[in-house]
Amino acid sequence: MRVGIGYDVHKLVKGRKLILGGVDIPFNLGLDGHSDADVLLHAISDALLGACGKGDIGKYFSPMDNQWKDISSLLLLKEVYLILQDAGYEINNLDVVIVLEEPKISSYTEKMKMNIADVLQIKIEDINIKSTTTEGIGFVGKKEGAAAYAVVTIIKKQI
Repeated sequence: MRVGIGYDVHKLVKGRKLILGGVDIPFNLGLDGHSDADVLLHAISDALLGACGKGDIGKYFSPMDNQWKDISSLLLLKEVYLILQDAGYEINNLDVVIVLEEPKISSYTEKMKMNIADVLQIKIEDINIKSTTTEGIGFVGKKEGAAAYAVVTIIKKQI
């Protein structure tokens, strides 16, 4: 068994959609980034790549490369999943936390889990998504951005 941890952060800005876990969440601000800036899926991608010793998402999806401009992070996660499979691993479980002052996202987490389970070919029960605020402290507390942390366990496939 191997463990990986991922972290991502993006600024909240006007004129962008707020997309978390592949779900478009109605809000007056969105996350700024080269792709759709889905901090949740970026943290998961980094955790998976780290667990199998394959670097980070910047290695595969450079923000300097226009082919990734505004791309859905669900597609990036699918590519990471293929890297994980090629390395001979399968996912055991995934635990994530989204750090966001507002909006409240609890009504969207089941759809996020469905999206992630579909891409990673795992059971919804093997995914846990939670959210928290920073109670007004720091850039998240000031509603300037959002962050996500992910921890994943993977196991070597049995041949």
